[in-house]
Amino acid sequence: MDLRIFWALILSILPISELRGGLPLAIIYARENSVPIALVFSLVVMLNILAIFLAFFFLDRFHHLFLKMKFYRRFFDKYLERFQRKIDKFEKKYSAIGFLALSLFVAIPLPATGAWSGVLISWLLD
Repeated sequence: MDLRIFWALILSILPISELRGGLPLAIIYARENSVPIALVFSLVVMLNILAIFLAFFFLDRFHHLFLKMKFYRRFFDKYLERFQRKIDKFEKKYSAIGFLALSLFVAIPLPATGAWSGVLISWLLD
């Protein structure tokens, strides 16, 4: 197995790079090795989707256990307080388009606006 496809798969599940990092590398690998691009594309996208389920599983299952740790609880409470202020301000203005806004945020092809941040925001907002 070529290491480039391995790195493409790893990049596709990491929080910062996600598909923006893994997909181009996977397509380059597919072209150079006569592998169907649809196959590589499907694999990378499916791994990114799997990362969403893993993140939700982590947040739902392990968050309560980590809250017992003082360091994690302080960090989470501080982060949640800042986040809640921003959410309250946003909801006052745009309460009718919450789901659409989250969808657009995740669809923007910039670092930190993909599946991982969408999972975190949707989990925090229930």
